[in-house]
Amino acid sequence: MSDHSDAPVAPIGAFEPPYYVAVFSTIRTQEQDGYRETNARMEELVRAVPGFLGMDHAQTPGGLGITVGYFRDADALAQWRTNEEHRAAQRRGRAEWYESYTLHIAKVERSHGYTRG
Repeated sequence: MSDHSDAPVAPIGAFEPPYYVAVFSTIRTQEQDGYRETNARMEELVRAVPGFLGMDHAQTPGGLGITVGYFRDADALAQWRTNEEHRAAQRRGRAEWYESYTLHIAKVERSHGYTRG
């Protein structure tokens, strides 16, 4: 979603399955007026959704952005999907900010993590 320059350098920890992920992969256009502000608002809104667990984001030097949102259940994901401000931002994204994007929704059945320490 954004450049997330202040984002942690470690991935979100593993959650107890089952839970859902939304994987949003993008290539952005040159036109980015208003993107940062809208993205900050979307992050504020999604964090307020009951059942939102967190997100990871990565950006390649070539411009591919990948954001993974984690949701406790399908209801939390549906609440985010149908939020009116989010839907308006989606429309603006298609009109202005994204050259292309792909969205994958999946139910996670297995999850584990590792941290050196």
